[in-house]
This record gives sequence, C-alpha cells and structure tokens, in this order.
Amino acid sequence: MSQPRRNIELKARYADLARGRAIAERIGATSRGILVQTDTYFKVAAGRLKLREIEGAGSELIWYHRANDTSARSSDYTLYSISDPVTFKAMLSGALGTWCVVRKRRDLYLWKNVRIHLDEVDGLGTFIEFEAVLSETETEHDAYDRLAYLKDQFGIRGADCIADSYSDLLARSS
Repeated sequence: MSQPRRNIELKARYADLARGRAIAERIGATSRGILVQTDTYFKVAAGRLKLREIEGAGSELIWYHRANDTSARSSDYTLYSISDPVTFKAMLSGALGTWCVVRKRRDLYLWKNVRIHLDEVDGLGTFIEFEAVLSETETEHDAYDRLAYLKDQFGIRGADCIADSYSDLLARSS
C-alpha cells in the first residue's frame, strides 16, 4: 500500500479535446498515451472508494477524500495495487455494495508535477482535469499557481468548472 498522498485538482467540462491536446503540446506537456479506465465505486461511510481497472495496465484500489468545490481543491488519497481485480471487485461489491461504475477514455499528459487528463466519459461527455501531485519539493502554493496557469492556457471559464466527481454526476443522471 502506498503512503497517503495529496494533490490539488481542478475539473471542468471541456468540449474540444483536440484543442486541449494541441495546447498541452504547445506548453511542453508530455503525452503518456490513452488510458481506457473503468472505475467501480463502492458504498462507503466516508470519502470515496473505487477500484480502477486500466485496460492492459493493471488495477488499483483508490480511497480518497475531497470537498466538492468548483475551484481548485485538495484531495487526500491512498493507492493499493490489485492483482486479481475480478475477485476483489466481487468481494467488495458483496461486502459494501456497488454505488456507481464510471467508464472513460483518458488522454494523459504530464506537465511539471501536474497530470493533465482529457477525458471522454460514457454518459457524461468530455472534460479536462488537472491534478498537481504534492511532494516535499512541490508545495500547495506551487500547485495552485500551476493550476491557475493551466486554467488560463486552456481557456477554462469559471462556469465550466465542476465540483463533483464523475460518479456523482452519473449517479444524479440515472
């Protein structure tokens, strides 16, 4: 299991992913490829618990806690690699219950300590997400500054920003 981690993140609706790719390349972000992900969320008393399965790249259990806010906000999380996601998912579904399943195609870019996600989410549409991963050398202040810069570079308006996770949006739409 990993040590608890923290990032600062911002999520927004983003209609033109091709434009987003061009901007990411223009600012010097490095493409890390396309990730096809299925996130199964389980019913829990606090925070969010999901099993992330990435086609051809393994699976991990992620527990995280963050406020729903349209501005950049902190997220505390812990990761745990899962070698048998089918059995693990069945066990957690039986014990806790499945709350929601999110399927997405994610175009991942890295810029400094920021993960730039250009997402196509089944049933919801297209989004952009910035996650600035904190470390001993990357402070919250640095992260907020970088997200503000990226928000400006990608032309994200305040009205585009969303407070909720994809799971929240999907649960409300069904």
